[in-house]
Amino acid sequence: MSRLLVVGDALLDRDLDGVAERLCPEAPVPVVEDVCSSTRPGGAGLAAVLAASDGHGVVLVTALARDAAGRELEALLADAGVRAVDLGLGGPTQQKVRVRAEGRLVVRVDHGGRRLSPLGAAGSEVREALAAADAVLVADYGRGVAEADGLAACVATLGTPVVWDPHPRGATPIPGMTLITPNRAEAAGEDAAALRERWHAGAVAVTLGAEGAVLADGVGRARRIMAPRIEGGDPCGAGDRFAVTATAVLAAGGNAREAVDAAVRDASGFVAAGGAASLARSRARTVVATGGCFDLLHAGHVATLGAARALGDHLVVLVNSDRSVRRLKGGDRPVQPQEDRVAVLNALAAVDDVVVFDEDTPVAALELLRPDVWVKGGDYVVQDLPETAVLRSWGGRVAIVPYVAGRSTTRLIQELARVA
Repeated sequence: MSRLLVVGDALLDRDLDGVAERLCPEAPVPVVEDVCSSTRPGGAGLAAVLAASDGHGVVLVTALARDAAGRELEALLADAGVRAVDLGLGGPTQQKVRVRAEGRLVVRVDHGGRRLSPLGAAGSEVREALAAADAVLVADYGRGVAEADGLAACVATLGTPVVWDPHPRGATPIPGMTLITPNRAEAAGEDAAALRERWHAGAVAVTLGAEGAVLADGVGRARRIMAPRIEGGDPCGAGDRFAVTATAVLAAGGNAREAVDAAVRDASGFVAAGGAASLARSRARTVVATGGCFDLLHAGHVATLGAARALGDHLVVLVNSDRSVRRLKGGDRPVQPQEDRVAVLNALAAVDDVVVFDEDTPVAALELLRPDVWVKGGDYVVQDLPETAVLRSWGGRVAIVPYVAGRSTTRLIQELARVA
């Protein structure tokens, strides 16, 4: 693994997850109850944590406040194995609080949003950390760390790869960067080739979310790199996942095309697995996945989901899209559209994330998620399943759990037709 240095503004992200079953009497807004709170580093802090979770040695150059939130952020970074070089912050820690109900975002409340410059300059500790790194990621969140005194001069003289992830309110990327990764909004209508010339960069990749990225690297015309098709998931933190993967590939000697190919793939998998919110559940966890159409939820489904959840710490349900169900079951199925099927599954306590896939089998989705366990309910033979070889390729396993006899969607549909 590589030694990566991340430079940028660390934030504190707090998730408040609950259920919403009624509206507030004072206004037509949901009442979120039974709330569970979790915190994680955000901004450049998230990028550093992602790099550390990949096994890299990580140093984060950032600015931390001396308030309670800043101390909590510092502890979270240390727990994740990230060494922080603190330039000091004279104001409050910026916090982003996301309130969700049944996995859906209801509102985001930000604290400490005004721009504050770091108190310190890039001194000897920063220079030593830069010199020791195999690659550098500047994760600019527009709070001033990327513009700290002396930092640009240190970064500009590096002989190692540097990836710059810009922000609309942040610093202009330094000329000579290896790869710059603006998203569609940050590109502000300019194409990747024009941005590459303006920023005097080795390569520019404009990220397009579910549409992948456009790469201009000076080798022929700009190229579109398509993302694997997924539905559902959570895009929060996908940009950081993209930038970290690209930085790691460059650190290992890869070129810009290889870096962006890998980054698009990893960002898609990250979104499918639940995005940044999944990190609060990721420590020493076993990820379990199961799948199916889940057209009319019945006792057999509930038993399978409960058994699957008991095998690990985090259950992801892979659901066939409407098109996939029609191909597999016929033109009269599904009875319920995928949006309704996903909503019902998300309401179950056993289920942590739901991902919709469009293929006939979940193999492609599994390759993105890479769970530890794949669960099938019924009387299958492990060796006969197409998922078995895929799971074993990364050390995962397939588990068969008993099904509830006489419970099936087909039987339910037949019974409903008989009594109609």
